Amino acid sequence: MTKAETAGGELPEDTREIRDRLIEAAVTHVPFDGWTRTALMRAADDLGVDRKDADALFPGAARDMIAWHSKLADRRMMAALDTADLDSMKIRERIAAAVMTRLEQNAQDREAIRRGLAILSKPQNAGLALQLLYRTVDDMWFAAGDRSTDWNFYSKRMLLSGVYSSTLLYWLNDNSEGFADTRAFLARRIDNVMQVPKVKARVAKVADFLPARLRAFRSFRGGMRGAG
Repeated sequence: MTKAETAGGELPEDTREIRDRLIEAAVTHVPFDGWTRTALMRAADDLGVDRKDADALFPGAARDMIAWHSKLADRRMMAALDTADLDSMKIRERIAAAVMTRLEQNAQDREAIRRGLAILSKPQNAGLALQLLYRTVDDMWFAAGDRSTDWNFYSKRMLLSGVYSSTLLYWLNDNSEGFADTRAFLARRIDNVMQVPKVKARVAKVADFLPARLRAFRSFRGGMRGAG
């Protein structure tokens, strides 16, 4: 990761474009060479980019390559959603559209994504995995119109993280036409998540109800003891 990135700065446009092109080219080699320097060097050769420059752009090798691929996918998802008619959709439909847009845009890279997830699943990469997942679901909620700043901001992203992660794993092995099975799976997962606010509301009602019942019960017991 470059100093500009770790400092939170934006990369120059030409540098970002070269990184995008290198990752796009590297992804075609990942199914054979994995997320390795070999795949990156092959990509550099394909594009006529100096190998030393490619190394300098991805000094962290696999971690940097996977992270950039994920960020590129996020940017493309957001660009597509920006032109979609999300305003006419319900929130659940917007979220479903965001998830499926990101998956379908990467349909040709499923093997590369599978290999990337295997690397991110290693304990030493847990922090990076969470960072990339959070970035993706945060973008999805932003595209869906969420501008919350209270605790709902975090709960929404936590819930969507579970929905997106499970749907992603299902999608990797989905061979149905137009990913119809993934769409159905996603719809079921969203249905489950939509029940959470209802459950929380019921719990809140019970929490409000119990103290009054307990007070009444204590008064009743006190009265019975007095009568005895």
